[in-house]
Amino acid sequence: MRYHFKFAGLLPYWHTFLQGAALTLELTLASTVFGLIIGILCAIGRRSPLPLLPRVCGVYVEIIRNTPFLVQIFIFYFGLSSLGIHISAPVSAVITMVINVGAYSSEIIRAGMDAVPSGQIEAAQCLGLSRPRIYWHVIMQPAFEKVYPAITSQFILMMLMSSVASQISTEELTAVANNVQSETFLSLESYIVVAMLYLILAVLLRFLFWLGGLWLFRRKRVIAAAERRMAMKQPSRPAAGRNNPLVRTGER
Repeated sequence: MRYHFKFAGLLPYWHTFLQGAALTLELTLASTVFGLIIGILCAIGRRSPLPLLPRVCGVYVEIIRNTPFLVQIFIFYFGLSSLGIHISAPVSAVITMVINVGAYSSEIIRAGMDAVPSGQIEAAQCLGLSRPRIYWHVIMQPAFEKVYPAITSQFILMMLMSSVASQISTEELTAVANNVQSETFLSLESYIVVAMLYLILAVLLRFLFWLGGLWLFRRKRVIAAAERRMAMKQPSRPAAGRNNPLVRTGER
């Protein structure tokens, strides 16, 4: 069985694919910014000394992480509509993505905060630093350095999961592919084009996050450069053995 690709039939719809890619990027940007804020607040809340706040944050994280994203987006779009709360499809998709990525990023950030040695926190307290300064300079910055690759991967995964928003008629890339293939009957070609666009967006986001990491974590680069300079300045120790002139002198 031979199949002849007809990508030329998709040329009149190139602007439609670009609009879908732009909406996908908008959804990803909104979920990244607001989801990161929720994740940071939730991670701090789970370490709070208050008795009720860690439980509330824990319940939120467990509910979101143990329910499918498709069910969540249906609840915010169809469920709220049945209660008389009408929200547009793109807004419902953004809200669901923010809540979802907030729960996952909070656990990633909390893992990075737990990896900070307690001795550093105690030393900062002994120096008289305020609690906000301790959280920002001693806990949050080293924690972000440790979990930055994991959290950027989570954001890119959310960009790919935005394809689920097509189930509520959000005109992102997957919904565009569904509409185009229903008009042109070029199903394979349409989904191949959309897959390539998702791949390009993922590579572009990884590159942007990599640049952001270089800008955010300059302290890490300075420390690494200082360690390399110190290693180069250290003199090499003479090897022990009979070939060592000091050893031969001692034997004589």
